[in-house]
Amino acid sequence: MVRIGRLSPLSEEAEQPMIDGLRAGLAEQGWIDGKNLAFEMRFAAGHLDHLPVLAEDLVRAQVDLIVTGSNPGALAAKRATNKIPVVFVTTGDPVTAGIVPSLARPGGNLTGISVLGLELNAKRVQLLSESFGNLKRVAVLTNPGAPYTTEFRAQRAKISSTLGIDLPLMEVREIDQLPSAFEVLARSKAQGILVLADIMFLSNRQRIVEMVAATRLPATYPDRGFVDVGGLMFYGAALPDMYRHAASLVDKILRGARPADLPVQQPTKFRLVINSRTAQAQNLVVPMSLLVRADEVIE
Repeated sequence: MVRIGRLSPLSEEAEQPMIDGLRAGLAEQGWIDGKNLAFEMRFAAGHLDHLPVLAEDLVRAQVDLIVTGSNPGALAAKRATNKIPVVFVTTGDPVTAGIVPSLARPGGNLTGISVLGLELNAKRVQLLSESFGNLKRVAVLTNPGAPYTTEFRAQRAKISSTLGIDLPLMEVREIDQLPSAFEVLARSKAQGILVLADIMFLSNRQRIVEMVAATRLPATYPDRGFVDVGGLMFYGAALPDMYRHAASLVDKILRGARPADLPVQQPTKFRLVINSRTAQAQNLVVPMSLLVRADEVIE
């Protein structure tokens, strides 16, 4: 019986699609939960400061491998152990974050799956602008304390210049600041909204989607889960798919491979999902050119 520690920055409820993806991927490799595989689950429920303690708890439990999400989760696991293999899934840059020295040669006891969110954010803004009236001002919902925001700030001017679109920031450090952020949005003359990847936002996606809907502005999101609860549009690699992909790395390590020898992988398939019901509710006309490109349209 192999024991895998799951270190999640999310709540148990929000985590379920990711663990389902991981379980499915492991089953494809012959690892069946309850038969030859058991999970030790630890959930930070959006409290990133809990991750180091939870990571140390998994080390004390002597699990065979740790699967973790987000850059903060990967860093917590890295600091907790240099012996237990760690497979991470993140939308942040693991090199810039100091998780691994390079994607091709991760070294140490960590490897994983990473999607470079900055490139995706530029594509999301472009799709939003082109599809809903050649928008020139898209507000960006961001947590200034998050590592993903630091990466986005470094590239914001380049994205804005390339696309010819202003990208004012809506900053939210605590979820209770959402109402005041949307009051700022109302005065900003923004024509659309980009929500950046952030653990706090993932943990409160229903509330964010409802507040965005009240503005009646077109919006694009960093995870498929937002569209499932009423968000308008998602483009990228869905997190459950990334965890299913990560299972192949877990399998290789459980069969004897060293994380140091397994390059950090990147998704090769990206999905465009449109929620047609949300568009109708907000009186937004989704052009046929976008609908035919979509991998999925929620009717």
